[in-house]
Amino acid sequence: MTQLLYWATSFALLGFALAMCCAGLRLLRGPAAQDRVLALDTLYMNAMLIMLTLGIRLGTRVYFDIALLIALFGFVGTAALAKFLLRGEVIEP
Repeated sequence: MTQLLYWATSFALLGFALAMCCAGLRLLRGPAAQDRVLALDTLYMNAMLIMLTLGIRLGTRVYFDIALLIALFGFVGTAALAKFLLRGEVIEP
């Protein structure tokens, strides 16, 4: 790995970690439930991007599979929370 790639991935990991801290703060302080759902959405996206960056940095494919699982579960969770906020229930009788 070149020195430029090492420093670029380090900077990206630092930026994603800072974004996760800001989203966690919004999750705790969010005045409305919609703010908390968006904060959770941002958290899972940043976690996915951290896994992709670690996969690039370490050169292994396992992190890409983990990132795919995080994206899949995050999308399903966001859709369920949005439906719950819209209708008040997730599973309709």
